[in-house]
Amino acid sequence: MSAKPFDKSKLPSRHVTEGPSRAPHRSYYYAMGLTEEQIHRPFVGVVSCWNEAAPCNIALMRQAQSVKTGVDEAGGTPREFCTITVTDGIAMGHQGMKSSLVSREVIADSIELTMRGHCYDAMVGLAGCDKSLPGIMMSMLRLNVPSVFMYGGSILPGTYKGKDVTVQDVFEGVGMHSAGRMSEDDLHDLECVACPSAGSCGGQFTANTMACVSEAIGLALPGSAGAPAPYESRDHYGSESGKAVMALVEKNLRPRDICTRKAFENAATIVAATGGSTNAALHLPAMAHEIGIDFDLFDVAEIFKRTPYIADLKPGGKYIAKDVYDIGGVPQIMKALLDGGFMDGDCMTVSGKTLGENLEAVKFNNDQRVVRPTSDPITKTGGVVGLRGSCAPEGAIVKVAGMTKLQFRGPARCFDCEEDAFAAVEARQYKEGEVIVIRYEGPRGGPGMREMLSTTAALYGQGVGDKMALITDGRFSGATRGFCIGHVGPEAAVGGPIALIRDGDMISIDAEVGTLDLEVDAEELERRRKDWKAPDNPYQSGVLRKYAEQVGPARFGAVTHAGGKAEVTCYADI
Repeated sequence: MSAKPFDKSKLPSRHVTEGPSRAPHRSYYYAMGLTEEQIHRPFVGVVSCWNEAAPCNIALMRQAQSVKTGVDEAGGTPREFCTITVTDGIAMGHQGMKSSLVSREVIADSIELTMRGHCYDAMVGLAGCDKSLPGIMMSMLRLNVPSVFMYGGSILPGTYKGKDVTVQDVFEGVGMHSAGRMSEDDLHDLECVACPSAGSCGGQFTANTMACVSEAIGLALPGSAGAPAPYESRDHYGSESGKAVMALVEKNLRPRDICTRKAFENAATIVAATGGSTNAALHLPAMAHEIGIDFDLFDVAEIFKRTPYIADLKPGGKYIAKDVYDIGGVPQIMKALLDGGFMDGDCMTVSGKTLGENLEAVKFNNDQRVVRPTSDPITKTGGVVGLRGSCAPEGAIVKVAGMTKLQFRGPARCFDCEEDAFAAVEARQYKEGEVIVIRYEGPRGGPGMREMLSTTAALYGQGVGDKMALITDGRFSGATRGFCIGHVGPEAAVGGPIALIRDGDMISIDAEVGTLDLEVDAEELERRRKDWKAPDNPYQSGVLRKYAEQVGPARFGAVTHAGGKAEVTCYADI
């Protein structure tokens, strides 16, 4: 698209660049080296989660420069800014994980405030770590200015003793070491090679799951989620994303035109088909909430139930994100699903074409085993399953990708925080066949709904991952595998049944039927309820208190504001 003047009469930036009264505002832009022509172009916010917290984010600033070049070449004026991110791999296993899910809201809120405060007309967002992907996409839907999302790319695989490894192997190595199955020297050697480059965790964990979502829901250019972070092709996608957002400005094609109910169904479909992170069942409802679409955990679970599992990806399978890229990228997965009748090809995307049109030229690669056709799935139903029952009236979620046994029944062993559970597992203070219960770790009770990867990985490292089950009102990492059930609702802090479980109570799980039941009669539970009292929140100041006071149930995405249904004025229309 050639650069040409845009009519700014209906764009938000007219409030800071047009007319005599905006002379003071323009003086600031002159101070930053903008020309008069650049000041009167559309302003495009280019936001990244660049920081030095983790390899997930370290390449984002480089890629943002490519985006800015694309915006400029297409006739826009890029305005770069950064927002925060909390890296789960480093926050995992201690109090820092309480910050992770909260960061999703802070990311969305901070982008909204920056865009509103400076009246930017459009947006390109670049993300790496888990919560930054949905956080940025939530802000796009909330603001509804023309927007393009771009994933920063996955990490390259590490190699240890001739095998590809990821950070998941290091977490499980901790459990192996505690069980005497790995020496301290071997664990050290593993940690030194597991993460060899910039980029997000390589398995189908939360970052790569939501990267697949970004293409399937139509907010990212086709193929842009695939290339690993160090590859120079990411800079090409950055430039093309910058050009694409200017085309969207010209067409006035906005995120809410793209992210319809059908598009959300496409997004849930790719999560199930890839055995993706259970966190997607939290993030998709939160994104839908931004525009007032009803799409809760049960809506997501219904799609999971009817979708075949076709991508053989870690943690339940054999391959990683780079392997998907090598066989053709995310469009290969979507092509298989579209050809099988599991995706709606009529949904619009940021390319200006429908999903079906984007995939017309894609030929499914039959000379590989990373992604199968839907006629030959790994399993006929999705790699992620929703559960409901007397233990979880508001639902729960479990990743079953790679599992052969879908039923479990055992006595409860209860813990009121993750640290206590991890300490017991590390000391092997459990019995095979038990159901470990970790509660008061929900959105409100945590606060912050922590992930439990340290505990679940330790169980696998000790060799009992397939002999135990674990349920929690908290979350699990996308790297978690085994019978690990999260998002149990209502959470313990509000008096859900999980708060009333006692050691030895029998818990029955059936991931084939979709049930999670506590085998205690209603009268006994009512007696226990009379004696129950919610523990005090130890966080009485700062953002964790504010979050605990505002956050809603996991079933609806653990959101903190009223959402699109309550909206009176949309930012894009100011």
